[in-house]
Amino acid sequence: MPDDPALNTDELALWERLGQARRSPLDPAWLGDVYSPELSSDLRRALCEKLGMLAERGWPVIHQLVITHGAQAELVMAAGLCHQPAARDWLVERLNGTEEHADENLCVLQALSCWGADVSNDVVTTCLQNPGQNYRLTGLQLLSFRAHTLTDRELLNLCGEALDDFRDPVAIAAIRVLQRRDGPEIAQRLAELCRSESIPVCEAAFRALGCIATPESQASLLELSQSLSDEKRRQLALQQLNQQFR
Repeated sequence: MPDDPALNTDELALWERLGQARRSPLDPAWLGDVYSPELSSDLRRALCEKLGMLAERGWPVIHQLVITHGAQAELVMAAGLCHQPAARDWLVERLNGTEEHADENLCVLQALSCWGADVSNDVVTTCLQNPGQNYRLTGLQLLSFRAHTLTDRELLNLCGEALDDFRDPVAIAAIRVLQRRDGPEIAQRLAELCRSESIPVCEAAFRALGCIATPESQASLLELSQSLSDEKRRQLALQQLNQQFR
């Protein structure tokens, strides 16, 4: 329960009830009755998280709250958490109508992230091409669910801008998508990233090459261990190479 003296008595009582959820399970109807857009943002989110975790019992209440109060961000989040096909369909429909509202669009995409296989390639591509960090991270999460349906070349093309992103979290997230594959083109691209100016990106690329553990990745690590001018990076290459022969 947040320690905020500005909270009123009613909100404090709701926080206390949420804190007792393990001992006394929450009823979805009660959660729907006490939810209000007038509550503090933290409390609204907490109530909606509980609703989302109630899965098939929570979705009808979430849907009714949307009808009553509109697609509030916390209700969209709850729709994603409940993992119900009807909620997924509603989110996809919502996505198709929010192109001009970037914040709402991102909220819907984040809620859909666990259903990456059901989101169209166009949506994933649009996310990855958007310059916003949260858009690209969401796009990579969506992509991770459908990467197995793509060729190495298709995957590299989709990840191209993210791999070259100047923000470490984006580039590292893209590397983690690639490291699940073991094709020679993937190994070559990761080897190039081992020369990145960013140390975190470089280290992530070395770890990814180590995870692949193919003749191509081993050859790349050996070449890097011999050609890199930076001693620390040469040691990283040797470390990943040695681990594959234990």
